[in-house]
Amino acid sequence: MADGNSLVNLGDLSKPATVLIEKISAAVGIVYEPSRIIRKARAEAEAEKIKAISKIELTELESRGVERFIQQEARKQENIEQITAQAAAQLTHDAKVENLDEDWVAYFFKQCDTVSDSDMRSLWARLLSGEASNPGTFSKRTVDFVSSIDKKDAALFTTFCQFVWLMGEPTPVVFEVEDEIYTKHGINFATLKHLDSIGLISFETVSGYVRKGFGKYTHSYYFGRSTLIEFGNDISNQIEIGHVLLTSIGKELVSICGSSQNQDFYQYVIDKWFQQGHILSSHVATLTSHVERGKA
Repeated sequence: MADGNSLVNLGDLSKPATVLIEKISAAVGIVYEPSRIIRKARAEAEAEKIKAISKIELTELESRGVERFIQQEARKQENIEQITAQAAAQLTHDAKVENLDEDWVAYFFKQCDTVSDSDMRSLWARLLSGEASNPGTFSKRTVDFVSSIDKKDAALFTTFCQFVWLMGEPTPVVFEVEDEIYTKHGINFATLKHLDSIGLISFETVSGYVRKGFGKYTHSYYFGRSTLIEFGNDISNQIEIGHVLLTSIGKELVSICGSSQNQDFYQYVIDKWFQQGHILSSHVATLTSHVERGKA
């Protein structure tokens, strides 16, 4: 850091990170300044305060109000800078930050400038980084939702997302709600109903869902791991995915929720699809038995 006190040295940042900070500064005000400048500004503000007090007599109530305002704004500034620092560090060299909408940025920080919990800050940082990398990824409606979600619900959604595959779009695979593969992680009827009620998933308790319109082959992905599914017909194939779909907000948030893959669940799904009569191929050595059985 340049003077030992700056939160970020702009000279050390990649171009996308620098552009991000410039965008944020244009939208909500200067973000990064050396703390020596901040200290100078505070000293000058204190001097002005003393001058003002010498001219007008503040009541004790008014004085407390001024102090409260100063503390609130300082906390907001710290939150803005912490979220920005984390988001900037996550950007890759090909991030399209120059297309980031400043109105979206202003709206974003209006919703999160009071967030001081470290885990929730990290979620907001991933949201900002994701939008900066590919502007248009996250709607203002999703920003609103994140501003209303509490830490417990965010953690529950992160746990749930270990059961999400990518089949053209993020697709939860929840076959039998009472199966241990789900319940031992806290995903059960009650928690699924809760995620449904807050608008992250659609939970169908009776009939379940299928994905339709597949050709002879399709690739499905689980945390980047590709599995080739071969169907019995050349066209108009379908595959069962269970009782849950993601809402539009859920689809946007699944990529930044911080979930991790579950190898046992992966093999559980492979078994289920094999039992449905599909032929499955994977490059993962541990799944050789499934591939051989599926092609037998």
